[in-house]
Amino acid sequence: MTTRATRGPRRRTVAALMVILIVLSAFLLRLIDIQVVRADEHVADSLSVGNLGSTQRIAGADGDIVDENGTVLASSVLVYDAQLDPLLIQQIEDDPDDEPDVPWEKASKKIAEIIGMKASDVRALVSDKLEADPHSRYVQLKKGLTTQKYLDLKDLGLPYLAMMPRSVRVYPNGAVAGNMIGFLDGEGNGQYGIERTEAECLAPTDGERTYLSGKGGVIIPGSERVTPAVDGGTVTLTINSDLNWYLQQMIAEEAKKQGAQAGSVTVVEVATGKIRAAAEYPALDPNDINSVDPTYWKSQIFSNSYEPGSTFKAITAATVIDQGAASPLTTVNAPARQVFPNGAVINDPVRHPTVNYTLAGALIDSSNVSLSKFGTMVTPQVRYEYLKKFGVGKATGVDFYNEETGGVRDPATWDNQTLYTTTFGQAFTITTAQLAGAYQAIANDGKKVDLSVVESCTAADGTVTASADPATEQIVSEETADDVQRMLENVAVQGSLAKRTEVPGYRIGLKTGSAQKSNGNGGYKQGVYFTSIVGVAPIEDPQYVVVVTLDEPTKLRSSAANADAFQKAMTQVLKTYRVPPSSQPMEELLPKTN
Repeated sequence: MTTRATRGPRRRTVAALMVILIVLSAFLLRLIDIQVVRADEHVADSLSVGNLGSTQRIAGADGDIVDENGTVLASSVLVYDAQLDPLLIQQIEDDPDDEPDVPWEKASKKIAEIIGMKASDVRALVSDKLEADPHSRYVQLKKGLTTQKYLDLKDLGLPYLAMMPRSVRVYPNGAVAGNMIGFLDGEGNGQYGIERTEAECLAPTDGERTYLSGKGGVIIPGSERVTPAVDGGTVTLTINSDLNWYLQQMIAEEAKKQGAQAGSVTVVEVATGKIRAAAEYPALDPNDINSVDPTYWKSQIFSNSYEPGSTFKAITAATVIDQGAASPLTTVNAPARQVFPNGAVINDPVRHPTVNYTLAGALIDSSNVSLSKFGTMVTPQVRYEYLKKFGVGKATGVDFYNEETGGVRDPATWDNQTLYTTTFGQAFTITTAQLAGAYQAIANDGKKVDLSVVESCTAADGTVTASADPATEQIVSEETADDVQRMLENVAVQGSLAKRTEVPGYRIGLKTGSAQKSNGNGGYKQGVYFTSIVGVAPIEDPQYVVVVTLDEPTKLRSSAANADAFQKAMTQVLKTYRVPPSSQPMEELLPKTN
């Protein structure tokens, strides 16, 4: 029988238990909230406070550089730099309450076996570091370890061993287009070439790994957070690496045969202005930049300016024809040496009697005197404006790092000699890239298209950003361009190098040039030339411009030194792109009728 006396204590007991249950429930709910519901938030907070959390950078890899067909020219691989924490090693070894799973002496042997060192040397690194600094938390173990060695070391499960990833640049095709591609410095920054100009596309976004660690460096479960790295984008070039490889081997051989300091072959697609090959000798291998003189770390095609010489006689012809001052069959009397009324003296390359030259014939014989007379049929200002239109003094549009632009002085400052020498490629400077761009305009019916070498950037997520469309300009009429093309074909057929530059089955047009080189003191070096041949094929339907240069050839000191290289280069270009042979015969130059 329950009495009033017994009901009181029981009620108090139940009430006490209820209070206890409520308190326990509150603690339980709070624990669930902390460890489950809001676990991520609290871990993030703890990692951001003072030194409670550890953070490791996860390196992303620089993007690839590939040719027009996807062949990799530059890529990145991850390597790992192993490091030790000497203080943590000592603390684990000296802890009397916790014997390590793998004693340091045994662990050092396992580490040594993996990385190819002596165990005694591994232990010495740690002991020497502690002796120098008893609180040291870092000693470099070994750099540049492969992914397999990284995995082998990671499997040891040693809390004092860390492997820091970093990206290393490799160039699988060596020197192929190396001067165009460029290279990275020791800090991973692009130096010259595409590595520099396309650094924004190629650059990765690093990730990070954060975690909390307890006693002995053990990572606290659930505390690890990883933000993955994003690799850089892929830069696709207009270059054909197979063609570039062949042309590099060929121009190296020809340059050595002619005793030249350097040489190059540049190939431009007429319709688009895309550079399909940029072959150079000496060639830079970005894997070993010290294998060549630093002069050739840059692309000579873009960074070396010179007086173009006779190759720009075609530009003078285009100028006077476009202005209606002359036609291909207009004539002038030209001796081998002419003293002009203003006192200027102009000499032709070879001695000859006075000849009644047509403009077309003057290009065939490359007569300086004739071009002086033809060129001055228009004003100096007009000639200056056309030189600028054809690219003199302007960047090509490639936006190449350290690109030279050459230049021509204001005609108001031309002296008596310059008035004439500018008609045949002296007293102003260009680059090989600009020369290729000028002939691209002639071959493209007078429409100049800025040169380009980058097709697109493809981000890690697959998003493709195509390069901006190149600027275009109709700089001479189609009729003018057609006349000049036919004149260049006459040079190819009737010029002194006709047999050596012939490409069987194809009609081509070309112009040679042997440019004097500056001595740096306002004059020219004696007997030293920068020689070139620039050609277009097939001339009846122009597809490609090919420019071959040699710097100071010594066996032959004229553009004859370039003939064999030009013939081989043009033949290979037409074969690579399967250009059909010419099916129309060459037409005779005749006076035009209204």
